[in-house]
Amino acid sequence: MNFRIRAAQREDCRDISRMIMLAVFEKMAEQATLSHEDLERDGFCTNPLFECLVAEVPEEDDPKVGYKLVGYALYFYTYSTWKGRCVYVEDLYVMPEFRGKGIGKGLISKVAQVGKERLCARLQLSVLDWNTSSLNFYVAKGAQDLTAAEGWHFLRFDGGALDKLANEAPKD
Repeated sequence: MNFRIRAAQREDCRDISRMIMLAVFEKMAEQATLSHEDLERDGFCTNPLFECLVAEVPEEDDPKVGYKLVGYALYFYTYSTWKGRCVYVEDLYVMPEFRGKGIGKGLISKVAQVGKERLCARLQLSVLDWNTSSLNFYVAKGAQDLTAAEGWHFLRFDGGALDKLANEAPKD
């Protein structure tokens, strides 16, 4: 199948938002509250909080679905006190009817290439435990499962827990 991977543009945000909703619909739809306006504001500003690649297919390869964009990889940069620059993949999604055609591999490989060009020592991501096909895909590409190998736990503060923690900050 012919496809192309390119940097996302502001006008892609509606399609990226649509695919985010498709991706989370499976098990966690209630947690996705981000709009395409949020993506536009946060990704296409003076100091973007993320970067994104999109996968597109020629219109003739997609007659029944009606979408030119069929996948995306949203990522940002972090810093390791052990290794330095890192790239973190927040989301990688390919529409189900386009899976198994090399698009996911193309997206993750392109993020790796961008990270290497920016001198990143690591590409990191997290995968939900029920998403065994994705976990197997990344492990087959050489990813290490750090939960199993090193015992790392991924933690989050949000909502009331984030508010409470922020309110406990020392006063200036």
